[in-house]
Amino acid sequence: MQMRIVMQFSLLLYVNTYNMSELSDFVKTKRKQSGLNQEELAEKAGVALTVIRKIEQGKENLSLAKVNQVLHMFGHVLGPINEYDATRNS
Repeated sequence: MQMRIVMQFSLLLYVNTYNMSELSDFVKTKRKQSGLNQEELAEKAGVALTVIRKIEQGKENLSLAKVNQVLHMFGHVLGPINEYDATRNS
């Protein structure tokens, strides 16, 4: 439970540091370039369709682990950011 809270907090730090639409646009663009629909990406990434939809809609209440499962499909991951990194990039 504590790990999940930390992961969600890290994603919220990411959201506060960057625009969530950047993540949304990245996933949507990569999915389309791969010729996948949302259902196919969800299946290949091993996540629920709702995860893909939430990412592409720019929702902020996402599990970092689930986001990384999707990003891993495109050779990327979103790492936890500490408070120092968040303030340094603002």
